[in-house]
Amino acid sequence: MPSRRLPPLRALEAFMRTVRLGSARAAAEEIGLSPSALSRRITNLEEFVGKKLFTRARQSMQLTDEGQAFFEAVNPHMEALARAVESQSDNIALLRLRLGVLPMFGSQRLFPRLGELRKRHPLLHIDIDTAPHLEDRVGDTLDAAIILSPGPASGLHAVRLDHNLVHAICSRSAAGVIGEQMNEEVLAKQTFLIHNELPESFVAWKKANDLEDLEPAAIDHYDSGALMLEAAAQGLGIAIMHDDHLRRAGDSRLTNLPGPEVHSPYSYWFVCKPTALESRPVRLFHDWLVRAGL
Repeated sequence: MPSRRLPPLRALEAFMRTVRLGSARAAAEEIGLSPSALSRRITNLEEFVGKKLFTRARQSMQLTDEGQAFFEAVNPHMEALARAVESQSDNIALLRLRLGVLPMFGSQRLFPRLGELRKRHPLLHIDIDTAPHLEDRVGDTLDAAIILSPGPASGLHAVRLDHNLVHAICSRSAAGVIGEQMNEEVLAKQTFLIHNELPESFVAWKKANDLEDLEPAAIDHYDSGALMLEAAAQGLGIAIMHDDHLRRAGDSRLTNLPGPEVHSPYSYWFVCKPTALESRPVRLFHDWLVRAGL
């Protein structure tokens, strides 16, 4: 049986890196080529497949629809090839990722699914960091992070993982005292629990409920979402948190107060430096996270 003609592998590498980095110049620097040499490799690939993969305008290269389809068709097979080589090699060391994660996301969403990732990529190991200021440390002490933010800083590769609603969460006994109506006089006698890094959630909740002038009896600040939920369950206050946190906690002691839909100013994001996607541990985790839909 005649063997199939393989595509020019160096040209394929140039194409994949350009797509992942989003910049021909960055891809050329990573491979150690001049931009013109990288462009020639991609031209060779286009000639091989008989399709125009990029449009070129000055220094810019943008994927065509055919280029996007080509990438989506080839990328899984490139990963499968890499996994096959890893499984047959005794010389490949462990792949290590330094990942920053907020504890609530880690316990509720990430760790219940990490077994799937380990099965898929047994050589990938993750050092978990839950210390503050995750975004600021990406590219320094962290390879990547999962943050809760209105929007990551420019210059980072970012993938939005969700959209959230803000709920006022409290114990069932407290909900009974407060009643079905958002009565400002009653709410003014309550303690509210606010996360230190998410102050705009309370602002958004008050505005949606026409309670901009509400001055509660006290506002207690927390740096842990898990402890906020436990405090609310113990009747220590009303926690202003995301609906997803309440749903995933599955705590029968808790409920949310009635009211209109309140869109959160904050979302979970995966962030890393754009060049970090060329690091195999970062890319493997990034691709799995996006596919898993955590």
